[in-house]
Amino acid sequence: MNIAEMTAKIAAGQGFIAALDQSGGSTPKALAGYGVSEDAWDSEEAMFGLIHDMRSRIIRSSAFHGDKVIGAILFERTMDGHVDGKPTPTALIEKGVVPFIKIDKGLEDEGFGGFGGVQLMKPMPELDALLAKSKALGVFGTKERSVINLANRDGIAAIVKQQIEIGLQVLAGGLVPMLEPEINIKSPERAEADAILLDEMTKALDAMPGTDKVMLKLSLPVKAGHFDALVNHPRVLRVVALSGGFKRPEACVELAKNTGIIASFSRALLEDLRHPMSDAEFDASLGTAIADIHAASVA
Repeated sequence: MNIAEMTAKIAAGQGFIAALDQSGGSTPKALAGYGVSEDAWDSEEAMFGLIHDMRSRIIRSSAFHGDKVIGAILFERTMDGHVDGKPTPTALIEKGVVPFIKIDKGLEDEGFGGFGGVQLMKPMPELDALLAKSKALGVFGTKERSVINLANRDGIAAIVKQQIEIGLQVLAGGLVPMLEPEINIKSPERAEADAILLDEMTKALDAMPGTDKVMLKLSLPVKAGHFDALVNHPRVLRVVALSGGFKRPEACVELAKNTGIIASFSRALLEDLRHPMSDAEFDASLGTAIADIHAASVA
């Protein structure tokens, strides 16, 4: 796939984006869910080797292909690795899956910068170099996550401002940014946060210079259809949803209520996969998850 073909697939493809981007802090939990306990590794390098093996198994699975999985988000170490001797982005592209890279370096503590109820992204001093490396490997876009815990308008405005600024840097580097201002689904002010985010993001997109488009990765809203205006915004290539801690059945039900939004699930995609499974069992379990999430994305 060339860039034009990738753009068309992400803009209108009938499928979803797999989030295979668990990083340092979330890797042990992801491995535990896969049935690999912490005594299976004795160094960070060994731990990342095990998570890469899991991701490689997913990518090479007969159930994982571009007909239903239109994109996949990678952790930097996964992007730098290989699947069956090929660079991971190349292995994805050969299966018809558009590669993305997670670029954020984690979250600041809540209250950083004087903004309560939100967590901004940490600085990314080496972002330009990462963008250049990613583009050279054939990566199409990026993903960058911040978190909204409470309906603090000033804090949410700061989140959106930072997301747009990083997004413009990504566009200047030749990739398509996926802005992820996640709203915590356990927030006691979730509906109010949904409303403020819609308002602040709409204003920011309206004011964004140039003509390039961004993607949005959002938490599923309390009210179905709440983000329709963002789905239809002329500066938005595609809106995708994170599962945010919902189990797959509930995540799929909530996703299907929101026309035009497709999934970008991580835990909800991987929750039934286990390391001891035979390849046939693994492929069958992954195939069921992919079918469920695909159906909800195209509903």
